[in-house]
Amino acid sequence: MSASVLRGVVAPILTPFNDDLSIATDLFLAHGKRLLAEGCAGLAPFGTTGEALSVGIDERIEALDRLIDGGIDPALLVPGTGLTALADTARLTAACLERGCGGVLLLPPFYYKGVSDEGLYSYFAQLIAAVKPTRPALYLYHIPPVAMVGLSPSLVRRLFADFPEAIAGIKDSSGDWANTQALLEIEGLVVYPGSELFLLDGLKAGSAGCITASANINAAAIAKVVERFDAGDGAGAEAQQAEISRFRKLIQGPGAIPGQKRLLAMETGDARWANLRPPLLSFNQAEGQAFAEKLGRAA
Repeated sequence: MSASVLRGVVAPILTPFNDDLSIATDLFLAHGKRLLAEGCAGLAPFGTTGEALSVGIDERIEALDRLIDGGIDPALLVPGTGLTALADTARLTAACLERGCGGVLLLPPFYYKGVSDEGLYSYFAQLIAAVKPTRPALYLYHIPPVAMVGLSPSLVRRLFADFPEAIAGIKDSSGDWANTQALLEIEGLVVYPGSELFLLDGLKAGSAGCITASANINAAAIAKVVERFDAGDGAGAEAQQAEISRFRKLIQGPGAIPGQKRLLAMETGDARWANLRPPLLSFNQAEGQAFAEKLGRAA
């Protein structure tokens, strides 16, 4: 595995908003630094958990600059750049790579449903031609439960074979271990399961780690699985995997984003953490308390 690949837990960092719903870049930077200090190998700003599709291109670029200017190494950043319009995806992707980001996460164009693999291949081929990456830094993002447009293993294999100078790997948020296994069989492809439920199984099969939403509130515990696995502590890794899987099952679902944000508001004392952009709605105090109690983190 290349030294430039982020091995371990990558956090799709939550995007905090001020009360006027502008990005709270002070909280964003502090949260990113805390996650790295707790053992995250990198950060993936503007993913699903970061409410990416509610954040504009210029906003993403400005917030990314705040992270970098604030002392976060851009090599540790893998921002989401996949948008429906090819020109927009190319512009945002180029901006991230120009800043030295370790990579970018690319959703497929997701507005038109039922599109063919050939159409998706053409989109990514034209994107690569427009951006002209100088290193493998593009990570495909497969999340059919949300995007409703997926990237089949056969399409991924073809893209990786045809564009080895550009494509590095994939985040698989299908929730289907069989699909992840099929991707792990593509020699040289960097694969990140999109949930820590598959972290240890993935490591055993050659994955780079995982990119998981719950790292926002459970980073240190998840990172311990990788640490123990790499140290050859199989029993310890298994025990730690059982614990993080239990935690993940408690938080996953439609309330995961507002729940984690309200929890951070409660634990940090900064009410801005509870803010979400429409159409998502914030958890109120009672909902947040119930969420915290479910996780055993009530004050």
